[in-house]
Amino acid sequence: MSAIVPDALHFIDGSWVKGDPYILRAFDHATWLMGGVFDGARAFEGVTPDLDLHCARAVRSARNMGLASPLSAGEIQEIVLDGVAKFPRGTALYIRPFLWSTAGWMQPDPASTRIAISLTATPMPEPKPFRVTLSKFRRPSPESAPTDAKAVCLYAQAGRAAGEAVSRGFDDAVMLDPLGNVAEYSAANLWIAKDGAAITPAPHGTFLNGITRQRLIKLFAAAGVPVTERSFRFEEVLEADEVFSSGNYGKVLPVTGVEDREKPIGAIYSLARRLYWDFAHSKN
Repeated sequence: MSAIVPDALHFIDGSWVKGDPYILRAFDHATWLMGGVFDGARAFEGVTPDLDLHCARAVRSARNMGLASPLSAGEIQEIVLDGVAKFPRGTALYIRPFLWSTAGWMQPDPASTRIAISLTATPMPEPKPFRVTLSKFRRPSPESAPTDAKAVCLYAQAGRAAGEAVSRGFDDAVMLDPLGNVAEYSAANLWIAKDGAAITPAPHGTFLNGITRQRLIKLFAAAGVPVTERSFRFEEVLEADEVFSSGNYGKVLPVTGVEDREKPIGAIYSLARRLYWDFAHSKN
């Protein structure tokens, strides 16, 4: 018997379903050959920032994995907003369009693509002490994995990095790219601050150029904060004045420790979080 997820709704085959429904069959292509992608968006405090961009990325990820979304980005967005309205206003939700293949051989049959759009009541994480460590596991190159999609298969490597970090007493991992440059955390984009400037790894195909990441770059630029996208080594994370993350799940969160070094919750991070929250509420 499946576990019941409280306060969860899923749009499947034209209707809303509660709880935690079964969706994959034993011989669905995605069950054993990983023909699946998803995206994550958020609703909180009555807003759904950049929902249109998340829905568009879901469709794009599907296409890049050889799938074909049965719904357009606009249709997905309309369904999500209908689902959000079924919860009490202001409920913090995690929004996940998931697309997968049911048929195919090695490659998925795009005509077999199905979609489930899930909304689950999920509190926004509060800024709190958060420590990271360098992982031995690296992000793959575009030639070795579908890094141009938010593909399910990519999260096995990310999960190994996160598990390694937790086993060593940390909260998350810093992952490098194949060349030894900093890429990201296990499931969020990485930022450092140095001498009043914000710095983040340049997107070069080994990690997703996150929607929240792109939004922060624009917000920093409008606020007059210098932003640099470039390659850098883990030593610069160790030596940074501040370290923080951006990503859909928590939006903008501080990192308060890197290895054995304490990091302050500083002015650049604090501004980033305020700018993002102001943006989110200005759009609704």
